[in-house]
Amino acid sequence: MSQVHRRALAATIAAATLATFGAVQPTAVADEAPAPTAHYDMSHTGSTLLDVSGNARHASLTGFTDASFVAAGADDVLRFRNDGYATLPKGLVTGTDNDFAVEFTVTTQTAANQFGWVIGDGVGAWNTTALGNHVFVNPRTGESAYSNQVLSGIRVKTGTGNGEVRLPAGGGLNPGMTTLTLVGEGNRLTLYRDGAQISTNTHTYSMASIIPAGDRLGYLGRSLYTGDALLTGDVTDVKFWDQALTAEQVGAAMPTGQEKAAATEALVRLDLEPRMLGSNPSLDEVRTDLSFPASISGIGVTWTTSNPAVVSATGTVSRQAADTAVTVTATLSNGTVVPFEVVVKASSAIDDLDSIALLSRTTENLPLITAGATGATIVWTSSDEILVTGTDPDYAAPAAGGSDPFRGGGIITRPAYGSGDAQVSLTATATLHGVSEQRTFEVTIAEQGRSAPDAGYAAAYFKSDSDEKIYQAATTGNDFFTFQSVNGGRPVIASTVDAKGLRDPYILRSAQGDKYYMVATDLCIGCGTGWGPAQSAGSLKIHVWESADLVNWTRTNGEDAGITVNQPEAGMTWAPEVYWDDDLQSYVVFFSSRLYSDASHSNSDNLYARVFYVLTRDFRTFTYPPVKWQDTGYARIDSTIQKIGDYYYRFTKNEESGAAGILEAGKDIFLERSKVLTSVTTQSNWNADPESTWQLTDTRMTSLETGQSGEGPQIVKLNEGDPNNDVGNDGYVFLVDNYAAGGYRAFVTSGDEIASSSQADRLSKRADWNVRPVGGLPSSPRHGAFVSVSQAVLDAMHSWTALSAVDSSTTLSIDGRTATATVIAEDEGDVVGTVTFSGGDWSETVALVDGAASVEVPSGVADLVASYDGYSDGLVSPSTSETLSLQVGFTAQVATRCVAGKVVQVVTVKAEKPLTGATVTSAYGSKSLGGLVEGRSGSAAFSTRLAAIPAGQVGVTATVGGIDVTVSAGSPAATCG
Repeated sequence: MSQVHRRALAATIAAATLATFGAVQPTAVADEAPAPTAHYDMSHTGSTLLDVSGNARHASLTGFTDASFVAAGADDVLRFRNDGYATLPKGLVTGTDNDFAVEFTVTTQTAANQFGWVIGDGVGAWNTTALGNHVFVNPRTGESAYSNQVLSGIRVKTGTGNGEVRLPAGGGLNPGMTTLTLVGEGNRLTLYRDGAQISTNTHTYSMASIIPAGDRLGYLGRSLYTGDALLTGDVTDVKFWDQALTAEQVGAAMPTGQEKAAATEALVRLDLEPRMLGSNPSLDEVRTDLSFPASISGIGVTWTTSNPAVVSATGTVSRQAADTAVTVTATLSNGTVVPFEVVVKASSAIDDLDSIALLSRTTENLPLITAGATGATIVWTSSDEILVTGTDPDYAAPAAGGSDPFRGGGIITRPAYGSGDAQVSLTATATLHGVSEQRTFEVTIAEQGRSAPDAGYAAAYFKSDSDEKIYQAATTGNDFFTFQSVNGGRPVIASTVDAKGLRDPYILRSAQGDKYYMVATDLCIGCGTGWGPAQSAGSLKIHVWESADLVNWTRTNGEDAGITVNQPEAGMTWAPEVYWDDDLQSYVVFFSSRLYSDASHSNSDNLYARVFYVLTRDFRTFTYPPVKWQDTGYARIDSTIQKIGDYYYRFTKNEESGAAGILEAGKDIFLERSKVLTSVTTQSNWNADPESTWQLTDTRMTSLETGQSGEGPQIVKLNEGDPNNDVGNDGYVFLVDNYAAGGYRAFVTSGDEIASSSQADRLSKRADWNVRPVGGLPSSPRHGAFVSVSQAVLDAMHSWTALSAVDSSTTLSIDGRTATATVIAEDEGDVVGTVTFSGGDWSETVALVDGAASVEVPSGVADLVASYDGYSDGLVSPSTSETLSLQVGFTAQVATRCVAGKVVQVVTVKAEKPLTGATVTSAYGSKSLGGLVEGRSGSAAFSTRLAAIPAGQVGVTATVGGIDVTVSAGSPAATCG
């Protein structure tokens, strides 16, 4: 559209809301501005930015689409988002003299190394001839000397110097749309902001040395410096003159205050609406809380609503029994009022039923919510209370700690491993406003997973502030101090989403034991985030994955993104860890945060770190809002938990620089214990009652030993058979991240030592509390986690492949015509499935029970073999026994005689084939006959010392042809005297 049309329409829209953005603009009466050589009002067609001056000096667009342009009141706006630029044609400024002017109307909140516009060409590095000579304006720079201010200058390379002359810093943009005009006249450059001069400087260069010889003059939104960003900002109007303008002409030429106010208001509305809506689809379909930002485009915003009972001034939505219209008003700091008409939809029990998302197959307890987001009360019933519990109508919250949000419901009992999955129907009845609705969910309860003894350890960690990716390592065997990197030492997971960095990974084995979960902090210091912003405007998300083998990780939420678990008032979400709560039958996810007084993070007091927790059962849905778990008035971070006996033991870092009350040293670890995991801590207390809250049992645990500050504590129970374990298999390794000195250091202790620590006898003060020498841990491990693993997982990590089937062996034994196959897995873990017995034309398949299967073999079968068929999960390989001949190879007979009035039992074994290791077992003893050659017999006599004996059985075991064979023989009743 033309400039005249824009101005007329803008004046109509904004006449009542004229706002002043900075200095008062001069009135253009004395000197009309000359016609520009080109005028770009952001009208476009395809990839062409149109010159509306009538001179047809159109610019070409790179990287933009139609979606890059928006209507803002009467103006078109090109939204530069570091994604495109415009190439300017020759002729706008000729360089026949040094006189020119460029007007640029823009708003941006991004301070960066970027150019709003540039005359000149040739992209290169500082002080190189590849870098073309140029004159430029950056509307908001990130350079320290001009930080957040306008930067402008001229550059002509001379000799060994870069040749840049800059205008002195004169301030930044005004709120909203701001017109920056750079005028060159002779050897002076003058910069105006909304018509008022803010800077000037002289130079000795000629524009003839700058104007390129080709078809292009320069660029909008593109810098000539290698590595600089493209412009991020909103541009609504650009003009060029091949002559200098007077101050009066500068004021006359630029868009009016009314036009810029109207464009700013329209952009604010355009930007505010999606931010305000949050997860709501539109203004007339509001069902969830609205988000009210405290500023937009650098302009402060305050919020009011016409009905605070329905939409509060903080955006909280309280749905009513009927649809309710509410006017939400945003008042900008410049006085502009932007109203939004919203419709809050009526609350409905159906909405709460619609929001329930249960997995169709589960290995974990189910999050059967009992309170819907819109206020419905939900009661669950189960078709099989043994498989899954429904809501407990008699549930009562405990006296200490958190209450169960599922009120006893959703606790599963998985079918035994090998018995297959089971189906259950769960019915939710939601009641709201006296109306009840029902919905039934069909869920498969997965059978229990295979278990095997722990045979080693795995670790996950990041390396440094410049290497915020997740690495893993594994021990070479069942010795904690034999870690080696895996995956060729390469990162296992790197993030390209959210904050683009991953720190503080924590791995835990699931409560059911058949998978692992990993959580990590969403933070990237190496991406340029300072430690201050990382704590004041950090992520509210955590990243969560699951894996069966610690090699193949999948996100639990099914998206390549973190999961929001924290509240808008929080400054960061650091060091998430997880522990299973036996009472709540849920996972407790805890993390550290600064907490501000509101979502705008405007206060600067009481910003010490606290620890919060949420609950989850599926790592997809989490309770909200987070519960303040540890808040003593001092900074705490990095808690980790270990349950020993009936108590939970919590190791935490005192984040203060010095003492924190009775915590005697800053940047070190302290220890607490409690029987109630979710009990809230409000003070460190040696004398607290651990039956209901957390009792301090040690402090300053590591720095006196390591000589370093410590964080990221970890505690790991040692596996049975680990040479570092004690004789009672009560050993633990405690680790602390010496973040300024290479990472983790280890202490070896025991559960009894940890549990017995007290103010009078502190663990860290005992003679055997010593840091181990460096060695045996992963390379450069920063804040991470350690977990026990089976041999199968250990092998998978070292080969960096999926789990391989564990080898098995099948042995066959015979007792009469009863054959028994025993299957043993190489890793001594569970074996389920079936065994097929076969001989000749006969076969029969029998399910394993406790690793064994038996069958009666028909009389016509002479030779027998047993084959383990494996199981549907493929975790244990099939195997086959050696062939067993059913021609037993010996017979056994039992006779009795009387000696001195007492019965003597005589067992005779006749060898039909050579045998070895013949052993006779009777109720009256056991005797070895050794080996017998074919045709020979051997006898064993047992003095019963009784005058009479009942009938019974005698067993004979021998090895025939390499096969162990057992034969039973009947023993008759006998009486003497």
